Amino acid sequence: MLLKKLRKEISDIKQYYFSMERRELLKTIAVLTGASVIGADLFMIGCKSKSTDYFSEDDISFFDEVAESIIPQTDTPGAKNAETGKFIALFATDCYDEPNRTILKEGISLLNESSNKKYKAGFINLNSSQKQELLINLDQEAKKYNSQDSVGTKEKPAHYFTLIKQLTLLGFFTSKPGATKVLRYNPVPGKYEGCIDYKKGETSWS
Repeated sequence: MLLKKLRKEISDIKQYYFSMERRELLKTIAVLTGASVIGADLFMIGCKSKSTDYFSEDDISFFDEVAESIIPQTDTPGAKNAETGKFIALFATDCYDEPNRTILKEGISLLNESSNKKYKAGFINLNSSQKQELLINLDQEAKKYNSQDSVGTKEKPAHYFTLIKQLTLLGFFTSKPGATKVLRYNPVPGKYEGCIDYKKGETSWS
């Protein structure tokens, strides 16, 4: 089963997640997306669903493409290096309720519809500049939507791109590549140092 395989592969991600300043990361993601991180509380206590496979390999590949456009590989790893697509699928399956899982799943079709409307091609077939431009527009649309009252409730669920972006950021920065090669990483357990000098230009501590 795909879900069982993903749970096994994601164990390393969870290890690094619990070694980070989780609350600060979640706060940062909330600020960047304009909405509280959906499902975060359940993930922090090790949620598991009883559902069968919900996302296909094609869905995971699509999430990887979107995530890589949000966090592309440069001189540091990108979202694909961290297998963020797998994280998105597993998190949504285990920690989202059915309405939010449905929104995320339908978001694949909606994003492709936006891509076809603007560029006459599906998202995966766009070039890097087109992907960036489309996602910037969707991000602005989602933030405007999230600024309205009652977002995140049954009456007004989260915007699909908000879910994709939140899980991309959470998945990447709690992965081994994100934590050790992008953020400064201090393995746990280790000795406690209450005050560590910070030099201008250095990356943040994970």
